[in-house]
Amino acid sequence: MVLDVEIEEFLTSGLPVIDVRSPAEFEKGHIPDAFNIPLFSNEERAQVGTVYVQQSQQEAIDLGYRLVAPKLEQFIFQSKKIAPNGQVAVHCWRGGMRSHAFAQHLSNNGFEGVLVLSGGYKTYRKHLLNFFNTPFKLKIVGGFTGSGKTHILEELQSNGHQVVDLEFLAKHKGSAFGLYENETQPSVEQFENNLHEQFSKLNIGKTIWLEDESHSIGSVYIPLNLYSQMKSSTVFFIDVPIEERAKLLVNEYAMRSPDFLSHAISKISKRLGGQNATLALQKLSEGNYYEVALITLKYYDKAYLNSLEKNHTQNVITISANSTNAVENYKLIVENIDSHEQH
Repeated sequence: MVLDVEIEEFLTSGLPVIDVRSPAEFEKGHIPDAFNIPLFSNEERAQVGTVYVQQSQQEAIDLGYRLVAPKLEQFIFQSKKIAPNGQVAVHCWRGGMRSHAFAQHLSNNGFEGVLVLSGGYKTYRKHLLNFFNTPFKLKIVGGFTGSGKTHILEELQSNGHQVVDLEFLAKHKGSAFGLYENETQPSVEQFENNLHEQFSKLNIGKTIWLEDESHSIGSVYIPLNLYSQMKSSTVFFIDVPIEERAKLLVNEYAMRSPDFLSHAISKISKRLGGQNATLALQKLSEGNYYEVALITLKYYDKAYLNSLEKNHTQNVITISANSTNAVENYKLIVENIDSHEQH
């Protein structure tokens, strides 16, 4: 049986999701954990589109059937591996012919329950972007570069708080040095999809902790309606001495290749100033990572302070910390939460 369902039922069905769009469409953005079984390759999809425009809809449909026919047996084989119990959810771009034809083919070949997303992936994206208009209860962990904010988020999470790690989802730590090693950033669209999935797992009636970020994290962007809420939320700013932060950065970045670090310094050389950039590269060549960290932190501290003053004009709670010890700094934040909420 094939059943058309709305987006909420589709996402909460618990069924494995098969996305029948082309590989290029899937790569640009897809529902997290979905499986791609494309009806058409990228080239075939272009062919069908050309025939539709230059000839007629019926000619395009006929071509589509001819292209798909040799693949029908393989579709069943692949789908049974994904959904051995015969129950699956299917979608295409607009919930049209591709998803319905695929779903009916499954139903005709032993699948007992096949859900089709009404409106397709287009509806999913609309639902997702509307979701970020939800008024969340956000709290923000702030601090200069090297303060160990990500480690504080980990402590918050391990102590039962709700946390979304934006940098992990972006595969980037937000600076010229921030690209994750051996990782590629997701597309902007996929970042939004993954972010929505993380938020949808949480109780949005309770506090959600995020790290203070710019609108962009590397090449991806926080959805504007979420970012505007972040800017108006309370920031718990961990103020750690620069020397301690430099030590943490050495621990986290010294294992990166000298070529990677040199390239990162070069990317911010204008903002560092020519003399500082030259000095940083010299210290890098000497293996003096601590001095490299101190030089670059002076730039990043100034940039972050400007961002903090611009984006968070109120509700910044500054917490002095002696080190980057995440456990201790987590405790300081909790103490300040209690004090802040009492007032």
